[in-house]
Amino acid sequence: MKKSESKKQQKRNVRVYELAKEMELSSKELIEELRGYGISIKSHMSTLDPETVELILAEREEPVTEDETPALAAKDEPVEPDVLQIQEGTTVGQLAEQLGQRATEIITHLMTMGIMAHINQSLDYDVLEKLADHYDFHPTKQPSLEERLIAQEEDHEEDLVPRAPVATVMGHVDHGKTSLLDAVRNTSVIDTEAGGITQHISAFSVDIGDKRVVFLDTPGHQAFTAMRARGAEVTDVVVLVVAADDGIMPQTVEALNHAKAGNVPVLVAINKIDLPNAKVDQVKQQFAEYDIVPEEWGGQNIFVEISAKNRIGIDNLLEMLLLEAEMLELKANPNRRAYGAVIEARLDRGRGAVATVLIQNGTLHIGDPFLAGNYDGRVRAMLNDRGEHVKEAGPATPVEVLGFNGVPEAGDRFHVVESESQARDLSTQKLADHRNAQLTPQARVTLEEVYRQIQEGDVKDLNLILKADVQGSIEALAGSIQELSVREIRIRILHKAVGGITEADVMLAAASNAVIIGFNVRPTPVAMAAAEAEGVEIRTGSVIYRIISDIRAAMEGMLEPETREEILGRATVRQVFRVPRLGSIAGSYVSSGRIVRNESLRVILDNRVIYEGIVHSLRRFKEDVREVQAGYECGIGMENFSDFKDNDILECYTQIQVARQLK
Repeated sequence: MKKSESKKQQKRNVRVYELAKEMELSSKELIEELRGYGISIKSHMSTLDPETVELILAEREEPVTEDETPALAAKDEPVEPDVLQIQEGTTVGQLAEQLGQRATEIITHLMTMGIMAHINQSLDYDVLEKLADHYDFHPTKQPSLEERLIAQEEDHEEDLVPRAPVATVMGHVDHGKTSLLDAVRNTSVIDTEAGGITQHISAFSVDIGDKRVVFLDTPGHQAFTAMRARGAEVTDVVVLVVAADDGIMPQTVEALNHAKAGNVPVLVAINKIDLPNAKVDQVKQQFAEYDIVPEEWGGQNIFVEISAKNRIGIDNLLEMLLLEAEMLELKANPNRRAYGAVIEARLDRGRGAVATVLIQNGTLHIGDPFLAGNYDGRVRAMLNDRGEHVKEAGPATPVEVLGFNGVPEAGDRFHVVESESQARDLSTQKLADHRNAQLTPQARVTLEEVYRQIQEGDVKDLNLILKADVQGSIEALAGSIQELSVREIRIRILHKAVGGITEADVMLAAASNAVIIGFNVRPTPVAMAAAEAEGVEIRTGSVIYRIISDIRAAMEGMLEPETREEILGRATVRQVFRVPRLGSIAGSYVSSGRIVRNESLRVILDNRVIYEGIVHSLRRFKEDVREVQAGYECGIGMENFSDFKDNDILECYTQIQVARQLK
């Protein structure tokens, strides 16, 4: 009876997440199960017809016998050959000992590479990579300080529990970002802001039933990218707010590009839908032009229609955020030392250095010693987003921490360590590394360096940021650049907009390893200073074809050169001599070009190649010579070949590298 009733209830279209909830599965698990039946599902918001629902429910009700259970074939993992592993930071002397070589030999080889080194000098990863081909070993990178601290405690699957998602709210000015957050947390933050515009970063959590969502309210995408540039990937979902009456504006596009560059899922909140001039469908159409397509139109992105001021659609937005988080399967281990990221920091006159920290894993307690960026400290007090003192903070919890010995930067990593002495030692080391880094600025991509970096594997794409004086110039420039794309090189235009080059552009370029191209615009003084500090290249010009020419030259440098064969000369075998210790020597007449020692040589009989090798010896009379020109006789010997015959044709050739050009 129950079975028939359940089937009657399912005689309707059902969304994936609704069916998953009924079957007590996650949406991701159900999607995987559907794929096993040959049913392709795009997302948890996709709709299932009644027949498909009946099929799934019937299959799950049928008992599966042991014989019917598909056995999982054990995958044979590839076993790496027994190759010697050499870690970054190894000295020349240590390397020589591990390779069984003399240190002087390695130093000599380094000198041929243009690297001056002594026996106690440490070798970085790039140098070891160059030596690896010659000495047959595998270089390994020295893990960073953060990697070593995180690796000290390994998380096991049974220790992981679901954690709250972290959402960053972004969008154009005055489109209702802070009004949305005000509606979510039901406070009046907007009234305390100067001019109704967010002046600082705030982080807070919102309870939704038995679940929770953490929101980051930023003064713009600059802070989002600044944190990402320092390696702080704190955001799980970006909520992009756009006004239904305004539609997509320049800062909306900029925020969208920043989210895409960070590979963060985007949930679009269309605000102000209650206004008489709201154009919801038109806004969705505008987003489709940027490859953000609503799920109801067959796309992958969730769109939620809201009115932050009148509290319309807020519950639906929170529900969609939780669904997105369910698909991401976010987990953390609360029973370990805490680590996270600094969201904001400041120097308070009465309390000293204070920072808002988002705990990403583990649990932070009062009294824990920590390292944040270049500074150490000990947790003296913690306040939650409501200003209440707390004694501990678990995963995905924002707290204000007191006890820093210096003011860290937004995006700095925060790690709890074993002891205060270890924190002090690590801080001293980090400050020393920071001073060294200031003396040696970090190398970014420049159009002159792209060839070298693509060869070393540092650059996979050519990332560009385009700024111009008018929209027409932007479209013309972007179209011309995209035409340069070839199979081996992918041009990615991360962001294009009208206006001068700003600090936000520089921070996006720094985070994404991009080059900024400006057409008829100039960088602001702040942007120029930021570009110099971050090592970002800015190329400006007023003639499109010159800019295109610069990019074309850079791409041609990135292309793998073509290998071509060049025929050096031909000779005819007239008589074969047997020479002790040298084997057979072909007495030959050079009919064209020249025969060159140590170059490639092929033996041709009846227009068929019977052997290819190297010219091992070349003589005229009794003298060894380097080459013999056409019209002269000579003796030619090849390594590992002695079956010369009279009238064989010997063809000498070489392989040359030819730079490729874009067509």
